[in-house]
Amino acid sequence: MEEQIQLVANYEDWKAIKKITITNETAPLAIAEFLASLTYSTDEKIEDNLRKTVELDKVDAALGELGLGKGDAGEAIKEVNTRIVSKVINEICKLDKFNGPTQKELIALCKIYATKKALKACGVMVEYSQAEIPSLKRAKKAKAKK
Repeated sequence: MEEQIQLVANYEDWKAIKKITITNETAPLAIAEFLASLTYSTDEKIEDNLRKTVELDKVDAALGELGLGKGDAGEAIKEVNTRIVSKVINEICKLDKFNGPTQKELIALCKIYATKKALKACGVMVEYSQAEIPSLKRAKKAKAKK
């Protein structure tokens, strides 16, 4: 039985069609590369849509005040969970239009965003799409032109 993973996006400036048919003969590396290409496309859109929902600029500002750089990964993880960043995240997620479970979801998504951003500032590779994958070269060039 053939299984297929497929993503079709036609949303604002996001146009993407990604498909793979997975069989017993499909190379595990081909599957991993395909999934990495999905995360390249979807991670950015998660952040874009999260930014449309809450004021991520406030999280960016709080992280900027930390002055993180190369070699500060341990400090970055610790700082993301301190009162300074957590307070900002809690503040921006307390929106009347969202109930308790949705606010918890927003807080979790913002903490993930903050952790990734802080670790990136330290030079840590935190996304599979950061690997040199030949099939991602075209997408990376297109993104760089924006």
